[in-house]
Amino acid sequence: MQCKAVTLKRRPMGIPTPDDFSVITTEVASPENGQVQVRNVCMSVDPYMRGRMIERKSYVPPFQIGEILNGGAIGRVSASRHPDFKEGDYVQNGFGWREAFCADASTLTSLGELKAPASAYLGAIGMPGMTAYVGLLEVGALKEGETVFVSGGAGAVGSIVGQIARIKNARVIGSAGTAEKVAWLKDDLGFDYAFDYHDGAIEAHLKEAAPDGIDVYFDNVGGDHLQAALNNMRPFGRIPLCGAISQYNATAPVPGPNNLAMAIGLGLTLRGFIVSHFNHLAKQFRQQMETWVSHGDITYQETIYQGVDKAPDAFIGLFTGANTGKMIVTLE
Repeated sequence: MQCKAVTLKRRPMGIPTPDDFSVITTEVASPENGQVQVRNVCMSVDPYMRGRMIERKSYVPPFQIGEILNGGAIGRVSASRHPDFKEGDYVQNGFGWREAFCADASTLTSLGELKAPASAYLGAIGMPGMTAYVGLLEVGALKEGETVFVSGGAGAVGSIVGQIARIKNARVIGSAGTAEKVAWLKDDLGFDYAFDYHDGAIEAHLKEAAPDGIDVYFDNVGGDHLQAALNNMRPFGRIPLCGAISQYNATAPVPGPNNLAMAIGLGLTLRGFIVSHFNHLAKQFRQQMETWVSHGDITYQETIYQGVDKAPDAFIGLFTGANTGKMIVTLE
């Protein structure tokens, strides 16, 4: 069987362009003993993948030039030679950026009975949702009644952070990049205050939204957002450092906040994390998030691109504000 897949043609400089990728046709093997053949239904593109396009040491190895890219995907078993997987089963896998593949069963996770559309298991019920869940509740140690500020509030992670905070009776503040996204945060997701970070000083918005200060700042952006949040934290506040998308495409060193000394006198906790640090909570997270989604306590939005050929455009769109909620590429 043949399928289309995407490779990294060259390492991007600044914001990636379509010319940094190639779409190829490749053969998909038939499964041998212990293997499963899968046809992907949908795949994810995520900001962290930008770091993997740089040749450097990190918590995940860099993508190699000419090799098929990989990332989160949901697929259905098309052929199996393993007793735990049967044809038609939905599986979570790390073999995105391709229409189909054959792999050892040990690399797949059976999703069992789906309680939501398959794509939700790449977003709200998947890695971004779990990132929000553990980042806010474990790293951020949110308590009921506190004030939370989340940057990138209309993204896949930020939109879930805000809704979990709302469920926990926190006051929720979010930033986003357009008036339409701000309206979504306030009108649909129930944020108490949301603002377009292009519209006035971030710090002025935070002082208006939280005159008594912020208890938890969930940082997806870094840079000016982190600096403004530091100036508005309450004593013993917590800052989960999830991402710094404002710096991912920088072609020169980016200055850090010049006010980190605020953390000393206020007794702040700044803690970086990645979701895999909390894999022991995956079952708990899925059960809780499926309940919240099925009851309508958490809603989500997806920005959809169709076809593996469009995966590079979808990825680039993450850095140009093209997505509201989770960016998904459908492959059927």
